[in-house]
Amino acid sequence: MTEIAQLPVRITAERRAGLASSGLGVVVAALFALTLVCGQGCAPLPEVAAALLGRDVPGTSFLVQELRLPRALLSLVTGICFGLGGVAFQIMLRNPLASPDIIGISAGAGTAAVFAIVVLSLDGPIVSLVAVLSGLAVALAIWGLSSGRSAAGARLILVGIGISAMLDSVTSYMLLDAQAWDRAEAMRWLTGSVNGARLDQVWPVAAALVFFGGLLAGTARDLDILRLGDDTAAGLGVRPDFTRLRVTLAAVGLVAFATAAAGPIAFVAFLAGPIAARITKGRARLPSAAAMGAILVLGGDFAGQFLLPVRLPVGVVTGALGAPFLLCLIVRANRAGGNL
Repeated sequence: MTEIAQLPVRITAERRAGLASSGLGVVVAALFALTLVCGQGCAPLPEVAAALLGRDVPGTSFLVQELRLPRALLSLVTGICFGLGGVAFQIMLRNPLASPDIIGISAGAGTAAVFAIVVLSLDGPIVSLVAVLSGLAVALAIWGLSSGRSAAGARLILVGIGISAMLDSVTSYMLLDAQAWDRAEAMRWLTGSVNGARLDQVWPVAAALVFFGGLLAGTARDLDILRLGDDTAAGLGVRPDFTRLRVTLAAVGLVAFATAAAGPIAFVAFLAGPIAARITKGRARLPSAAAMGAILVLGGDFAGQFLLPVRLPVGVVTGALGAPFLLCLIVRANRAGGNL
């Protein structure tokens, strides 16, 4: 009788979460359209639509097709990747601090990219490839050092934070001895930016989103059951270690490819899940976190370009938003007796 009485409440909660997720999708679409229409000057929406369809519209076709569309698409796909990767780690480890930019995966990709730029004098796609491989290698190292089953708890987070601090020190050392031009290029990449985006940067991230996002979606049910704990999950037919391995591979792939394309845009992976959970008034879900990640990158880039007194890359805007959120989370944890 109790379960039957709770059923309408559950249905209402699911409906509310679904409506909130749909609302986030509408916001993503609106921000994407705003990015295409507005900039230094606003282009009429019919002209923008015509340019997107391949028609030659004087003064608008080049602006939309060559400048605004690649930037908007890169912001969209990287935001979705960061949002999905971040919330996957947070759900799997049952800790809102367990996001890739906190536990060292983004730092690994960043250090490798700086090494490629400063020491090896590389540029272009090869830097992105080095960043992706390094992100995967750091994730494997964190997984190995956190010792199997303990990876489900705080040990993985602590190991990741330690590795992140070490990698940040290595990055700072390389930047100290770098030439001025290489230092500027490395800092632009480390800040996180979609400036100068090109369509050839979008396609690898989009392909990674399809592949790793599909892998993550196929694990969504088992991932949700992992919230109940390993013993309960195993009793329900879920293999916890195998599920964690698949989720880790998918999340790291998403974050590594996004980082390789746009740099480690600060706090997007960390913020997307918790903010989406508050908006939907429930637990973080993959679709809502993906939409929130896109909102953070699209909105942060637009704000940094046109709504502030000076032009700032998106990573600066999201960093300014994420740092107070992290402090608030820690304060709330202290008041709750240390439970995040």
